[in-house]
Amino acid sequence: MNPPIRNWSGKRVWVIGASTGIGGETARLLLARGARVALSARRQPELDTIAADSIAAGNPNVMVATLDIVDHASVLAARDAIFARWLGIDLVLVVAGGYNEMRADEFDLAVANQLLDLNVRGVLNCLDAVLPTLLKQGHGGLGIVGSVAGYSGLPKALIYGPTKAAIINLCEALYLDLRPRGIAVYMINPGFVKTPLTAGNDFKMPALISAQEAAASLVTGLEKGAFHIHFPKRFTNWLRLARLLPYRWYFALIHRVTGL
Repeated sequence: MNPPIRNWSGKRVWVIGASTGIGGETARLLLARGARVALSARRQPELDTIAADSIAAGNPNVMVATLDIVDHASVLAARDAIFARWLGIDLVLVVAGGYNEMRADEFDLAVANQLLDLNVRGVLNCLDAVLPTLLKQGHGGLGIVGSVAGYSGLPKALIYGPTKAAIINLCEALYLDLRPRGIAVYMINPGFVKTPLTAGNDFKMPALISAQEAAASLVTGLEKGAFHIHFPKRFTNWLRLARLLPYRWYFALIHRVTGL
């Protein structure tokens, strides 16, 4: 559904949310494959470490541009610094996001709004920063990380799930608008990945994989030109099937599996 990527050498890739977890490991993998990578996140020390490791490994084509995706001005400033050096972009990966457990009897409007700001409005800030350039170029790619929690309602994901459902819908609409204009769109839905975001979960996480495994699956999906990149498939395909069930069966299945 997108053009395959056969060679990363010299590709200009901006990874937003590159300090830790899936974003950090994806950035490391792309640098190891020869891409030019701009690293963005709020925490500069972690970005500096990734950049230093890349330079030590012989790939100096890395730059750091700190930002906070909920701060529109900082996203634009990072964009300006990156595009001033590169004069264009080949791929933007929006990996940054947040997670909070919440159930109906624990509803907290302030926390809900913070999650909406980070997972939805922050992504829109990134779109505002890069869409004009991508459209003007008529080539390049845009990948956004959602979650399998966006497929359908799940316990403890009262707000997180809807924010990721919004990302799924957004990616589908973006594909319809951008692919005919020569721009690739990638919808990236991880299952459970061992990252700082999931470290506090107090429930069993089926098919839990490492951030390195997640990054490898993500990059493989990009290289194949997939639109829907999801992993690990032994878990994500089960959830994709479950969402097709009648609600009576779906709710009973989720209750039985989770005990919630």
